[in-house]
Amino acid sequence: MIDEFAKNYLHGDLREVREELVGKLDGLSEYDIRRPLTTTGTNLLGLIKHLTLTEARYFGDIFGRPYPEPMPRWDDLEARGSDMWATEHETRADIVDGYRRAWQHSDATIAELAIDAPGHVPWWPRPDVLLFNILVHVLTETNRHAGHADILREQLDGSVASEGHRDAEFWAARHAAVERAAQAAKSPL
Repeated sequence: MIDEFAKNYLHGDLREVREELVGKLDGLSEYDIRRPLTTTGTNLLGLIKHLTLTEARYFGDIFGRPYPEPMPRWDDLEARGSDMWATEHETRADIVDGYRRAWQHSDATIAELAIDAPGHVPWWPRPDVLLFNILVHVLTETNRHAGHADILREQLDGSVASEGHRDAEFWAARHAAVERAAQAAKSPL
């Protein structure tokens, strides 16, 4: 009973955060969804491309259900990091559609396997896993990157995840309060 509940609960959360992440692209230009906003080049479209590979790999090969589209091998050091950004030849639609196809593959794996179905992650220190472990891992990874996307989107145009609940005046006051606290806590040099 709890197994099916846990599986459905985790899967439901994964479905929600996927949609939230894709929604971070809404209303932004091609440049803004691709531009590097951190020292390491993190960008919104790259996060989606990365999570496509994550889902395809973790809900694919790990359970003997290879993803039907080409993707770099996990041990291909030359390809490492290429999933974190989009080339000028990859369109927004291509990447988002690819992510949605990965969802379909992942969703089929999740639906068809029991929560305690065994899998094998060769790059993990404890490689023998269950579907439960992978659901938690992918949900955690997706939430982590959704948090990154929240910050990136806020940097781009000031949009915040809870914007519907707070107005610009609220956020300006919050920013000022945080700045005052930071200034007050400064150590004299």
